Amino acid sequence: MAILTRGSIAPDFSLADQQGNPVRLSDYRGRWVVLYFYPKDMTPGCTQEACSFRDVHADLVQEGAVVLGVSADDVQSHRQFADKYELPFPLLADTDHTVSEAYGAWRKKHMYGKEFWGVDRITYLIAPDGRVHQVFTKVKPAAHGDEVLTAIRQAKQDESSGAD
Repeated sequence: MAILTRGSIAPDFSLADQQGNPVRLSDYRGRWVVLYFYPKDMTPGCTQEACSFRDVHADLVQEGAVVLGVSADDVQSHRQFADKYELPFPLLADTDHTVSEAYGAWRKKHMYGKEFWGVDRITYLIAPDGRVHQVFTKVKPAAHGDEVLTAIRQAKQDESSGAD
């Protein structure tokens, strides 16, 4: 499936978090949602990205946002990852990659001359009305939390000034 575009309605889903609890996107209607897809727990880039969201988490919450991380790893892997790096937000287990496919994050990848399918690094900023506000496809993991926080603040500023 193709990457969603600005203005698209974000598809609802229900996935288990690192504690095994179900999390539905629709539970967060009325709030900004940072839905970020990442390839694999405990890998260098994914750890940098998760920690960048951890480090700005209080600011994101203050802006009315929730962070949801999604990969094809299972609940146990997510629990270990979240515990090791003290991640204060849900990591969702998309083991059958259904949600990743719906959001265009399940892609053919190439590494070391081999071709395989996996989760691509992509982030959706979903507005309180459930529509995609912004898509980040060129992610620099270490600075991504700040980048998304800035985007939320800008969106809220545009909203209050009547701009789109």
